Amino acid sequence: MFAKALRYYLNSFSGLNREVWILALITFVNRAGTMVVPFMSLYLTKDMGLSLEQVGWVMSSFGAGSVVGSWLGGKLADKLGFYDVMIGALFTSGVAFILLQFVHGFAPFCIGIFVLLLLSDAFRPAMFVAIRAYAGTESRTRAVTLIRLAINLGFSMGPAVGGLIIAGFGYSGLFWVDGLTCLIAMFMMLYGLPRAQAQKDNDAARSGALRSPYRDKPYLFFLLTTVLICVPFLQYFSTVPLFYNEMHGLDEFNIGLLLGMNGLLIFLIEMPLIKFCEDRKYELMRILVVSVVMIALSFVMLNVFPSIAFLWFGMLFLTVGEMLNFPFMNRFAFDRAEHGKPGAYMALFTIAWSVAHIIGHTLGLNLVARIGFADTWWIFTGMLVLAIAMLVALQRFVAREVVRN
Repeated sequence: MFAKALRYYLNSFSGLNREVWILALITFVNRAGTMVVPFMSLYLTKDMGLSLEQVGWVMSSFGAGSVVGSWLGGKLADKLGFYDVMIGALFTSGVAFILLQFVHGFAPFCIGIFVLLLLSDAFRPAMFVAIRAYAGTESRTRAVTLIRLAINLGFSMGPAVGGLIIAGFGYSGLFWVDGLTCLIAMFMMLYGLPRAQAQKDNDAARSGALRSPYRDKPYLFFLLTTVLICVPFLQYFSTVPLFYNEMHGLDEFNIGLLLGMNGLLIFLIEMPLIKFCEDRKYELMRILVVSVVMIALSFVMLNVFPSIAFLWFGMLFLTVGEMLNFPFMNRFAFDRAEHGKPGAYMALFTIAWSVAHIIGHTLGLNLVARIGFADTWWIFTGMLVLAIAMLVALQRFVAREVVRN
């Protein structure tokens, strides 16, 4: 039984191009090096002496830079090709990470973090365009899943190593390591993915359709739905840990175990789960609806079952919903990108995530402060129910579009 399960797990990774694996490795190195971000609030308050209100504005600058960078990266990917944008983003963000340690003062740091995110997040839409170029239509969802695994592994390692670097070298060590890992990822890309071949793959994957994503009404509706799903999801990384601590008395270690379960299950199950869904040719919209139902149930459990034991079940529902949702949301965005410039389409998709980050954490914290945890969870459950209704409506929009064409 174990041998069969292991074989299925390994087979779920088969059929992916060498280039996709190299992209995953580059992403892992890049994200493992992103160590400043988890310690940003500590750095700003303890090292720079900023107030919590000022830290909030810095994080807003962080989100604004991400939005502008994602838009710019998509636009440049369509004009120059994904390769030059990815190389440029890795190089400039690497230099920017190193220089940011020398920026002091509230306003200068806001500007610095905005510029840093503008440069680094130009990488994201270009990477999606690269996946579209390198992975065949039948393997794109699994290719995205592999990239997600690389991101999760990188983010899991980053904070742990970052803590050791702070202890040994102080916060300046983080900026140096973050910058150098960006540069290492750039050299890995130059060596592993030659520019000439990448340009051929990019040209071959270009769509002849010219429709603008800004005029693609089903796609814009989909992006709004994405924001409605992501805002509640992000609570598990801001307000839900507070709930674990204040309402259930869990310490940092036990909260870390709960959150760690999410990453472990994604590593062990996500790729086989995606392969299972694709092998059985489940309808994409049905998968998305089921995924949002699972995320909504995780919030219901926080209210209906006050036992600590059910916090684990809530995390399980959230994780399964996440594994089903995000790869297939990417798949929908890839499919719509066939109608126009892929860089512009994928830029808007990454911007939807950035907007959710800007809204989500502040909204959740303010709701908890004003109305408490229980009512906040019901509000986010309602938001997810609305998202389910919108996915059903989106399925009808797309079906009508197919009939008309």
